[in-house]
Amino acid sequence: QVQLVESGGGLVQAGGSLRLSCAASGITSILNLMGWCRQAPGKQRELVASIARGGNTNYADSVKGRFTISRDNTKNTVYLQMNSLKSEDTAVYYCNAVHYFTYWGQGTEVTVSS
Repeated sequence: QVQLVESGGGLVQAGGSLRLSCAASGITSILNLMGWCRQAPGKQRELVASIARGGNTNYADSVKGRFTISRDNTKNTVYLQMNSLKSEDTAVYYCNAVHYFTYWGQGTEVTVSS
């Protein structure tokens, strides 16, 4: 059973940066697709960014140019570097992985104060 554990959330001022990490365990293969979604209060969960095992990336328009997703296949770990944070980035950020099934982390909270 694949387990995903996120870390790196917290409180930051607008314009600041945070780096989220998500480590997968319970699997020896390289996960096909890893990514981040977020859910703000009262809103639906939305894709933030994803990265395939080969390195191809995909970003939501709202974070392009500010967020960078990367991964370390030797550790089955995915990262999200978030720069120039805005108050509208405030949400619970969930790591997810797709490898025949879809797996989710427990979420880490990011709060951006204006």
